[in-house]
Amino acid sequence: MRIARSVRALAAVAAVGLVVSACGGGGLDEPAASDSAPAESAAASEPAAGGDAEGGADASGGTIKVGFVSPMTGPLAGFGEPDQWIVDTMGAWFAANPIEAGGKSYNVEIILKDSQSDAKRAGEVAGELINQDGVDVVMAHGTPDTTNPVADQCEANATPCITSDAPWQPYYLGRQADPANPEPFTYTYHFFWGLEDVSAVYQDMWSQLDTNKKVGGLFPNDPDGQAWAGAFPDMVSANGYTINDPGLYQNGSQDFSAQISAYKSNGDEILTGVPIPPDFTTFWTQAKQQGLTPKIATIGKALLFPASMEALGDIGQNLGTEVWWTPNYPFSSSLTGMSAAELAQGYMDASGKQWTQPIGFSEALFEVLQAAIQAAGGPDKEAVASALSTLKVDTVVGPLDWTAGPVPNVSKTPLTGGQWRMTDGGEFPWELVIVSNSLAPEVPLGGSVEALK
Repeated sequence: MRIARSVRALAAVAAVGLVVSACGGGGLDEPAASDSAPAESAAASEPAAGGDAEGGADASGGTIKVGFVSPMTGPLAGFGEPDQWIVDTMGAWFAANPIEAGGKSYNVEIILKDSQSDAKRAGEVAGELINQDGVDVVMAHGTPDTTNPVADQCEANATPCITSDAPWQPYYLGRQADPANPEPFTYTYHFFWGLEDVSAVYQDMWSQLDTNKKVGGLFPNDPDGQAWAGAFPDMVSANGYTINDPGLYQNGSQDFSAQISAYKSNGDEILTGVPIPPDFTTFWTQAKQQGLTPKIATIGKALLFPASMEALGDIGQNLGTEVWWTPNYPFSSSLTGMSAAELAQGYMDASGKQWTQPIGFSEALFEVLQAAIQAAGGPDKEAVASALSTLKVDTVVGPLDWTAGPVPNVSKTPLTGGQWRMTDGGEFPWELVIVSNSLAPEVPLGGSVEALK
């Protein structure tokens, strides 16, 4: 029944009205968005006549306004690629299924704003959502460049905030006045894995090949790069791995000769790092030209998306990355009842594009939203923030529990590791094969680690 209703909701996307307004500003040394860039939009659910047909008629509680900040353009656009579809789909879902809380039925209006991959812009649009649009809750995802400034605005303006797609350390510790003595936040809550998880997954992948355990580290001078460079050496040393870090580089660099030379001189047989997608394309092209031949590469952020692999071409064979979500994850949505596979297929059918990891996490933001409002008995900001602090909900990305830590305001999610392999006449040119499930054995393996060619 719920799956059938979710399919009807997907079909109703075309009927959801969009209110379009222009957005400006630039990001990460990118030019300002052109007229063809995605515009901000508001997907408003229409009142359901007589209430929920399956749940009975409740008194109208009005409309809950939800702000959604996403990097839809700029170098982090891979994170925001599915978000217009997610917002349209969720707008249609809530139009047919208003949130029932505290004996009232609430319509949902979703206001989507593009951060343009720029931290300053992310903070600015979060402020607009709170102070001009009057939202009840803000959501955001897509690296600390998006989550942190949005969460900081929400904390300062006493507005509940739900974020994802950034390791918990740069999110939680990176926002502290004194990271050595962190204090809990009141309004801002996050779900994702941590650096301890990605380092464990990467080491499991490295251990499947015979290497000298020398690891070249490719870390940019941004919140992710600073956190990974600071944590990885200690996290991998217990297993005999050493990180060769030539130093943080600036996003947008066009010449990686110094890093490549350092890795070759040290004889590094493993490569890791967390560059933005266009920078890794530049780096790996130059690495191949200059004869860098590691046996394995596990690269965060840059290699999450099919588009990144298409930009590399055949030199991308067997490049590895962390995998937060796939259609094979054995979880279903607490909103629609759709499985991970059904959600991914809905996106592919609607867009004609390959599934991408942020689909699950963007949808899960709305699952957390509804669960928190229901636990709070309505959209009161203080009550929603309090409900988030103890919330437990099963989602399409796995079970979330904000009482379990590892720190206040954070719930961890499962993580696996994969390698990209070219398909032979498949629907899409690249396939992400799960090769490490040591931290999430419930996720099926698709193969074992293979050396770079």
